[in-house]
Amino acid sequence: MQPPLFQTSKKIILASASPRRINFLKGLGLPFQTIPADIDETAKDSELPESFVRRLAREKALAVAKHHPDAVLIGADTVIDCHGQILGKPADREQALAMLQRLRQMQTHQVITGLALVALNDGIDICQASATTVHYGDLPDPVLQAYVASGEPMGKAGAYAIQENGGFLVKKISGSSTNVIGLPMYELITLLLDLEVISPCSRNTSPPP
Repeated sequence: MQPPLFQTSKKIILASASPRRINFLKGLGLPFQTIPADIDETAKDSELPESFVRRLAREKALAVAKHHPDAVLIGADTVIDCHGQILGKPADREQALAMLQRLRQMQTHQVITGLALVALNDGIDICQASATTVHYGDLPDPVLQAYVASGEPMGKAGAYAIQENGGFLVKKISGSSTNVIGLPMYELITLLLDLEVISPCSRNTSPPP
């Protein structure tokens, strides 16, 4: 078993049930608890994508933090910003195809993730957003239809999952790959280190006598 990279000084709770976010933290060997937040995720009228994900990330963290004031809460929310419009999850396969066609037409879009850290007892309340530009491919409708028929686009913002089979739809990305998948890991680890919530695991690397 691979030894953990970091040790924690405080209890960490991820306010999300996302398997991708959970796997990111598990991969670093961080001890944490998962408690999904139950909040209304409806966008407000005329709410811009970045404002939307910042608000939801913070609301998720706060919703769980009030029951665990001694812990550090991680809240996150990811959306596709299609030239200023939030592209959510498709309601059906017809809508999924329409979303994929629109992304193809636009050629580029941004994936924005809001990241919040909240610790009530320590007075921590941080919220920021990270954006990654995705350059979409120009694949014909029969390919998009086949992808939709696979069922993978359902339940995915923008009707595709870059970390799964939907990765073939993307020519390249400019920015953080983990941000596209749902959690900007560089930004998260930097914040946790700066706040001294985590520290590198110390290991004796000298040879034994």
